[in-house]
Amino acid sequence: MAPTPFHWGLAATFGIVLAWSGIGPRDRFVWFLEVSPAVIGFVILAATYSRFRFTNLVYALAWLHALVLVVGGHYTYSEMPLFNWLRDEFHLSRNYYDRLGHLMQGFVPAMIAREILIRTSPLRPGNWLFFLVLCVTLSISATYEFLEWGVAVSTGTAAEAFLATQGDVWDTQWDMFLALIGAVVAQLTLPRVQDREMEAMGLVR
Repeated sequence: MAPTPFHWGLAATFGIVLAWSGIGPRDRFVWFLEVSPAVIGFVILAATYSRFRFTNLVYALAWLHALVLVVGGHYTYSEMPLFNWLRDEFHLSRNYYDRLGHLMQGFVPAMIAREILIRTSPLRPGNWLFFLVLCVTLSISATYEFLEWGVAVSTGTAAEAFLATQGDVWDTQWDMFLALIGAVVAQLTLPRVQDREMEAMGLVR
């Protein structure tokens, strides 16, 4: 099945932003760490496109999440200019771009997991699906925190910008909490849109 113009547009704009992101990033090592999940996700979605095509909603959300990652990779999460401005203008304690990244880390995987579970398991919309999607999302978030921990242990201070803790001893807990909030919000706001798209594609009844 050939990609639609909408999907070509998502892929092309992601490629453009990724190329921009790789031009003179603030820290090349951090750039590589931050953009790798976006590139890996793109490869997986492209490889499975003909065998397991997701709804446009999922592809659009994945695209948005990828842009958050590659923009953050260019500047580093703790130095993203727009969020530096917000920090200074509103006298915040830190640059909160990394919080946005972890909110997205819950919001987007939740909708991906929800669609996969509905289409490949006996689960149907309800409390159990809601709960299991939260479990999957928190597992992904915890795995990412393990990855950050591993990078910090193996590279020392070189990973400080990647961790983006900015002096917060509770940064890991905040990251996972925000991922949980993202997953809850996604499941409270987008299920009907996703269900309608799946029905229109003939994927569910």
